[in-house]
Amino acid sequence: MPFFTEDYLLFFQELAANNHKDWFDENRKRYERSVKEPFKAFTQHLIDELAKKEPVFKELKASDCIFRINRDIRFSKDKTPYKTMCSAVISPQGKKSSSIHGIYFELGPEHVRAYGGVYEIEKEDLLALREGIADNLAEFRKLYTNKDFKAVFGEIHGEKNKKIDKHLQEAAQQEALIFNKQFYFYSTFEPQTLLNPDLDQVLLHCYNVGRPLELFFNQFIQRT
Repeated sequence: MPFFTEDYLLFFQELAANNHKDWFDENRKRYERSVKEPFKAFTQHLIDELAKKEPVFKELKASDCIFRINRDIRFSKDKTPYKTMCSAVISPQGKKSSSIHGIYFELGPEHVRAYGGVYEIEKEDLLALREGIADNLAEFRKLYTNKDFKAVFGEIHGEKNKKIDKHLQEAAQQEALIFNKQFYFYSTFEPQTLLNPDLDQVLLHCYNVGRPLELFFNQFIQRT
C-alpha cells in the first residue's frame, strides 16, 4: 500500500499556481488530510525503521524532524509564503542536531530527493575535516568512488574555496575535494516515486549507501 495518494502531488501543483494565504486557508483541511498527516506518518515510519538497527534514533519523533511548510521570506526577494514540497531531516536530534549522521529528504511534485553529507559546517570543523581527509586520502577516495555510492549519488557536491591553508596545499593537489566548503551528496527520483509502496526502501537504501562516508566525516568532526 502506498504511503501517499495522488492528491499529495496535486495539492502542491495547485499551490504553486496559488501561493497565497487565502488559497491555503481554503484548502487547509485538504493539506492536513493529504499532505501533513501522511508525511508525518511516513517520517515516523522511517525513524522507526532506522531505530531497529541504530538506537540513536529510538527516542526521535517525526515532529522533531519535519520542517515547516511556511517559507522564511524575511530576506528573500521571493515573497510567496509556502514551500511547494515537504522536507524532513532524520538525525540524532532532528532539526536541532549538529550531527551529519542521518538523511534529509524532500517529497514534492518536482522530485523526490535524498541528501547526505556535510552542508553547513563551522570553520574549525571544516579545517578538522580537511585535515582528516588529507591524512586519509586513500580511504576517502575509496568511499566516494565505491560503485554503490556512484550508482546512487554520483559524486560529492559543494562550494569551494579558491585558497586553502598552506599545510593542506600538497594534499589538495592530489585531492581537489579538499578545497570544498561543503561535502554533500544527493539522489533524485521522479515525483511519481512517492506513490510507490516501496518509497521507504528507496530512501533507506540511500541512507545505507551514504552512511559509510558520513561515518568517515564524523570521526574528525565528532559532532552529536
